[in-house]
Amino acid sequence: MNISKPQQRTLHALARGGRIVFEKNQKGDVVEVACVTHEGWTLSDCTLEVFRSLKRKRLVASQGGQPYRITREGLRNLRSQLDNRVGAKAW
Repeated sequence: MNISKPQQRTLHALARGGRIVFEKNQKGDVVEVACVTHEGWTLSDCTLEVFRSLKRKRLVASQGGQPYRITREGLRNLRSQLDNRVGAKAW
């Protein structure tokens, strides 16, 4: 499955314990999203278009009105990425 760089960054943040917080209008449509990392930072790459694409591909899901989180399918499609905090050596 083709996943863009902003989608990959969003999925990595979600895989590490982040969530996508959303805001709906009166019709019930999602009009604004914010990806919040486990540490509490907001990811700027997570736009409404990125969110809709991830939702369409079923890589993120919400249960019972809770924030969107990564699904098992999302974890399977996630490419490995070196975590800068783990195993980094200072030369």
